[in-house]
Amino acid sequence: MTRNHSQPSRRALLGGAALATLAAATGAGAGTANAASAAPAATPAWPTEFPLPDGFLPEGIAIGRKPYAYMGSRANGAIYRTDLRTGEGKILFPGGTGLIAVGLKLDHDGLLYVAGNTGVARVHDSRTGEIVATHQLSEPTGHFINDVTLLGDRAWFTDSRAAALYAVPRGRKGEIRTLALTGDWVQTPDANNANGIVDTPDGRALIVVKSTPGELYNVNLKTGHATRITLIGADSVVNGDGLYRMGRTLYVVQNRLNLISVFDLNSKATTATLTRTITDPRFDVPSTVARFGNRLYLVNARFTSPQTPETTFTGVAVPI
Repeated sequence: MTRNHSQPSRRALLGGAALATLAAATGAGAGTANAASAAPAATPAWPTEFPLPDGFLPEGIAIGRKPYAYMGSRANGAIYRTDLRTGEGKILFPGGTGLIAVGLKLDHDGLLYVAGNTGVARVHDSRTGEIVATHQLSEPTGHFINDVTLLGDRAWFTDSRAAALYAVPRGRKGEIRTLALTGDWVQTPDANNANGIVDTPDGRALIVVKSTPGELYNVNLKTGHATRITLIGADSVVNGDGLYRMGRTLYVVQNRLNLISVFDLNSKATTATLTRTITDPRFDVPSTVARFGNRLYLVNARFTSPQTPETTFTGVAVPI
């Protein structure tokens, strides 16, 4: 089932109009009405769409316990923070030459883990934007450090151009672990492979989406053995990008399809049954997803549009 979430906002507008009509019918004078119409319009609380800087080239989004969204730039590694209550934002970290920010995750200690594409992972202070650690996970060329999830005492990063995951110790020094993907995993040459990543409902393994040709895998944390998850009700998750899991419900962003596919996982996360899909006319190649309250927030990466300093970008929210 495909859901279009543009109608709730129209209902809200119609509801506002009905209240205005009711106020006029119950004795609001013409002078009061004229004064109200002359007043500047207030910014809607908790907007469902907000702007990002022109040319920002967003890809990742992370939200913690507080109502702030953090988004990274593919252009220069900048970090932008938006207050979800108002839609207003600011540059938290200005980025720099040679820096890239794609997937992001925020931990409860205020540390922001950032996949840096060219073999690099960074850790930022989410309050100041300051880089507190940089980890070289692989060689700079031939690798694409793409997304990250937090599980236990490690941050796990995907590499879209190599059959491996990387485990970085959280909040302390320690050895970086490279976990080779084996089992059912077959690397597709000259294509993006491992992309979004989350933990399984029992916290004992990882789920990784393989963008090409569009598959989900259950990865053993100790051995790297990847078992392909059986999809029921869907042929594939082609163009699979960001993942978000809530209980046994798995949300898969399929970027160029402008779609979120929603799956129900079995207890061992070996099968995934498609229950519905979510789309919205405001989607413009959304890449990754995060949650706050009863909403999913996504950034429009606009991969199919010109990527120039003048290109506009937005974040959007849809009901869960």
